[in-house]
Amino acid sequence: MASAKVKIDKALLDKVAKYAKLSGYSSAEEFVTHCLEREIARIEEADSEDEIKKKLKGLGYIG
Repeated sequence: MASAKVKIDKALLDKVAKYAKLSGYSSAEEFVTHCLEREIARIEEADSEDEIKKKLKGLGYIG
């Protein structure tokens, strides 16, 4: 698997590490990967490009 680095705010990283451990993940990386995969799958299930844009806007990713 290819890997890449992503910058995450320290406070958010601390939360990720805390909840990854509480949830039984082997690492914060595993937790983040699972969260991203789940969110991408949810977005991919959208019916149209407009639906995807609406969801991304609702999540605050686009304006």
